[in-house]
Amino acid sequence: MKGKRDWLKLHAWLVYGFLYLPIFILIVLSFNSSRTSAVWKGFTLDWYVRLFHNRLLWEAVQNSLIIATATALISTALGTAAALSLHRRQIRGRLWVEGLLYLPLVLPDIVLGVGALVLFTALGIGLGLGTMLAAHVGTSISYVVLVLRARLADMDQRLEEAACDLGATPWQTLWHVTLPLLAPGILASVLLSFTLSLDDFILSFFTAGPGSTTLPLRVYGMMKTGLTPEVNALSTVLVLVTGIATTLYLRLTQNRI
Repeated sequence: MKGKRDWLKLHAWLVYGFLYLPIFILIVLSFNSSRTSAVWKGFTLDWYVRLFHNRLLWEAVQNSLIIATATALISTALGTAAALSLHRRQIRGRLWVEGLLYLPLVLPDIVLGVGALVLFTALGIGLGLGTMLAAHVGTSISYVVLVLRARLADMDQRLEEAACDLGATPWQTLWHVTLPLLAPGILASVLLSFTLSLDDFILSFFTAGPGSTTLPLRVYGMMKTGLTPEVNALSTVLVLVTGIATTLYLRLTQNRI
């Protein structure tokens, strides 16, 4: 048994090393004074200074944050309503509705991106932030429904029935009982939708227009002329922000899950 546990520990360390060692190297190289990652030439903060003066890069970050925030809010609102309807009501053609909702989870992103582009072109809609937002929301709703359906399956429905027995209206039960019980799932859905939208490349590539370049698209464009440690510095900032957000999420939900 001891030998087996040792192998399991080794396996765990190898997996964690594979996942996090590249991130650690990226953070270290963000302080490298060399323009390339091949040679370490000394410690510097110049790339962070240049990062905060790179107008095009920060415009891309701004576009990404706008799209990701709007996607998280809209998809969570629509997905919550869809999850409650599917869980509580007998809808005609329910199997087909659920199949259509979960279809974006299994379809390749390239299919969704091309489909969105064809649709917007056929409707004569110009590409831009609006089309990108619509594409992101359309795919993120499926993830929200999946998360909240799991939360609803574990929720004690007797609490809602007790509220109704005590005289609460359906809206009062929704606002004061159902949604508070769903709060951890809703928060998880917001964070998941935000992360998926912020990280998306393929959908953004097919639905972006003039003035709607997001961070993944900007980084892809920079690769054609050669990446500089500015991208490493930006990635380090994003890792720091993500770590803080994850810690806050765990602290907010550890006593409610």
